[in-house]
Parts: sequence; C-alpha cells; structure tokens
Amino acid sequence: MDKTLYNQDYYLWLDTTAQLLKEGKFSDLDVENLLEEIVSLKLQERQAIREHLTIVLSHLLQYKYQSEHRTNNCRLVLFQHRDELDQYLNDSPSLKSFFREVFDECYDTAKRLAAIETDLPRETFPPDTPFKLEQVLDTEYLPE
Repeated sequence: MDKTLYNQDYYLWLDTTAQLLKEGKFSDLDVENLLEEIVSLKLQERQAIREHLTIVLSHLLQYKYQSEHRTNNCRLVLFQHRDELDQYLNDSPSLKSFFREVFDECYDTAKRLAAIETDLPRETFPPDTPFKLEQVLDTEYLPE
C-alpha cells in the first residue's frame, strides 16, 4: 500500500487497510501507520477511562460537600459518566486493572476540579478518596 495515502486521505487509508486485512494481503499493508493507529487507540481508551473517572469523582465530591447545591444536572452527569465507564469496562475487561491503577491519581485531579467548581478550598476534601471503587461505578450511589 502507498504509505502517502495515510497522509493524503485518512478515510481511504482506513478503508483500504480494512480491505487488505479482510483479503489476507498482509504484505501489502502499511504496517508502520497501522501500528501507530493501534497504539493510538489503546491510549485513547485509557484516556477515556481517566476522563470519565475524574469527572465522576469530582461530581461525587461536589454532591457530598456542597449538599445545598445539589441539582438534577449533577446526578445526570454522574449517571452519564458512570454509564460510559461501565461500557468501557464491559467492552474491555482488561481495562479494569488500569481503572484501579489510576483511581488515586484521578481522585487528586477530581479534588482540584471540585474545588474550582464549588469555590471550596481543596483542603475541604479528604486527602484520600472517601469513595470505594464499587460506589464510583454504582449508578444508584449518591453520597450523603
């Protein structure tokens, strides 16, 4: 396959690559760019886990520590991002270990986001997450 096709017409490159794979014409593949795309997809999946987890943790903190401002929008955001996390983890169970691995790191970011959103000092929030992994994923769980 012409390696310049990747830069000239990405969609056509994808279509051509899929067809070559389907036909078993592996020697005709643009392996360098195909490998780059696969690695990129892996990174995108991991980044999506980080983003959704951080947003869920941030909104759980907001819900818990600013009870006078609880809104349906906050519950909606929690549901949507938990649902996304659930889909990622069900589609790719191997990402569960990554989810556990970045949990504390995402909590640290979530504290900063919650402090900005609520105007509360970051010290308002506990140094370690008050939420269990199961609670974060439970669409029914809301902290009191």
